[in-house]
Amino acid sequence: MTIHIGATPEDIAQTVLMPGDPYRARWAAETFLESPKLVNEVRGMLGFTGTWHGHRVTIQGSGMGMPSLSIYANELIRDYGVKTLIRIGSCGGMQESVKLRDLVLAMTTSSVSTPSSTIFRELAFAPAADWSLLSAAAKAAAKKEIDTHIGGIYSSDTFYDERPDLNEQMERHGILAVEMEAAELYTLAARYGCRALAVLTVSDHLKTHEALPADQREKSFGDMVEIALEAAFSE
Repeated sequence: MTIHIGATPEDIAQTVLMPGDPYRARWAAETFLESPKLVNEVRGMLGFTGTWHGHRVTIQGSGMGMPSLSIYANELIRDYGVKTLIRIGSCGGMQESVKLRDLVLAMTTSSVSTPSSTIFRELAFAPAADWSLLSAAAKAAAKKEIDTHIGGIYSSDTFYDERPDLNEQMERHGILAVEMEAAELYTLAARYGCRALAVLTVSDHLKTHEALPADQREKSFGDMVEIALEAAFSE
């Protein structure tokens, strides 16, 4: 048990999926896991552990933004011995080729700053996904015939961004999408020798201003969860 996670060490699996929304954690656990058990509800940040095809899996909400994710990822790794962490969440498309419902696999993450920035000082550390997870997720997405994009994303500190000039430069340099957590997740995984990946569904678009209606999100997010699970346990 830690400050933010009220589970015992035996309650947490070594593989953890991390949606930002705790209610999405509940939905994913009840939809995809066998015998899901509520193992954390401290501060309403729900976590569940069950099995998927015989493999133990924990699905733990991370909250919004890198500071919140950093709390849960640090405790999961340092206090519970988690070895594989996969962010499952939504993102905003930043390239015309990236469409609503498409899947984005984040190979690298750019950011203005992260909770780990003070460690690196003048160094611009380049956080990257674990290759084994990335390649396995790409294969799983291809098998499902889901339109998938692999490349760099942007992890933002702010949801209501007012830097169109910065967005223009990121688009110019091929950034696929924006979200708010992956850069810190990848940095922590590198620090502690763990595997990490962000599997993201495009739910809205910065250029076209389109957004998925609520009733169409579940199927797209379901594909994302299945791909994350297949990647985690790929031989």
